[in-house]
Amino acid sequence: MRIAYLGPAGTFTEDALREAVEPGVEFERLRTATIHEAILAVERGEAERALVPFENSIEGSVRITLDTLAFDAEKVTIVGEHDFAVRAMLLAREPGELKQIAVVLSHPQPLAQCARFLRESLPGAELRSVSSTAEAVRLVSESEQPWAAIGAHSAAELYGCAVLRKGIEDEANNVTRFVWIAPAGTGPAGGDAWKTSLVFSELGEDHPGALVNALREFSSRAVNLTRIESRPLRLGLGRYMFFCDLEGASTDQPVSEAIEALRTKADSVRVLGSYPTA
Repeated sequence: MRIAYLGPAGTFTEDALREAVEPGVEFERLRTATIHEAILAVERGEAERALVPFENSIEGSVRITLDTLAFDAEKVTIVGEHDFAVRAMLLAREPGELKQIAVVLSHPQPLAQCARFLRESLPGAELRSVSSTAEAVRLVSESEQPWAAIGAHSAAELYGCAVLRKGIEDEANNVTRFVWIAPAGTGPAGGDAWKTSLVFSELGEDHPGALVNALREFSSRAVNLTRIESRPLRLGLGRYMFFCDLEGASTDQPVSEAIEALRTKADSVRVLGSYPTA
């Protein structure tokens, strides 16, 4: 099996992949430059699975994942999830004092997840976003400038960098929820508890209570929503799509009835996946 994910080697995603794959399962790694490309690799048949970040306990949803699923990858489905505890490290080419650091590089997500540490411990440092945490560590390892990177411990080992600080995330319970992406029509493995993710949009002519009326199709059937958020529909200001996670499988009668009822209120309803919970 070939699995696509955000590369290069040494990213948090690669650490999550090692943890998420069942012991003894052999697979081929397909590292991609972006999360968008990892999902499209499955859409194009270049990989059988992709593991991509979906939401973080500090920063919320990973927007590029949501937007790629909504706009660019209609032939894929979510078949599973994995919760990964993120432990961010401040890394430098050589050991040194924090006051010497002029620039901190990382992917935008870790920069946001470590914002308080950066404000309090490195108030004068410039923050620079790069394509991945591993790329940040690589750049720091090759530079003679007073730079540091926020990255994974595996990246420190890979590029021979010194760990200046461990666990610099703003919240100790910093968890990223990853999802498994597979070709549409792929059935997930069995599980005791299930979750369904969907996206819907265009609730007809704008009127008070439109969203409440749509969501009532779930509450009236005792279907619990565990997450809901809006994203721009890209068709003008004031037009949105809504992403939801709910308890239960799409084949459960209350869930399937609620989804069918939602279709009478929204022009577009798409089930992104129904899968066992982590």
